[in-house]
Amino acid sequence: MAEAEIYRNYNFILDWGGQNGAYFTEIDGLSIDVETIDYREGGAAPAVRKLEGRVAYGNVILRWGVSENKDVWNWLMQSMRGKADRREISIILLKPYGQSEEATRWNLHNAWPCKWKGARLESLGQGVAIQTLEIAHEGLEQR
Repeated sequence: MAEAEIYRNYNFILDWGGQNGAYFTEIDGLSIDVETIDYREGGAAPAVRKLEGRVAYGNVILRWGVSENKDVWNWLMQSMRGKADRREISIILLKPYGQSEEATRWNLHNAWPCKWKGARLESLGQGVAIQTLEIAHEGLEQR
């Protein structure tokens, strides 16, 4: 049996609706939660069975440094005005060693921004000002 390649978490690209989001520094929150339903059969069945219920997808969190680029902000403002621009978004994990070859991807369906958090500002700090965008979506698949 061949040994599987394990990929690094820093080598990724975000394609958010035809726009390259390579300037995002962190992506978190990819998750799927299948509700469990307790079901006890009639008769002498002593155990409770677990059935599959509704599927919920966790919101994805994007982090990036504050810059002059307003693309993400403008996308958020559409949602704020009640006219969410739903997009097909891909999180693409690249193979290691400087290659731009795709290792795997996660596709988010009907994704739109639902929450923004501004950067923490500190007069004595020297770090990068990082802001956060939370994205809701209606489906997740891995290819």
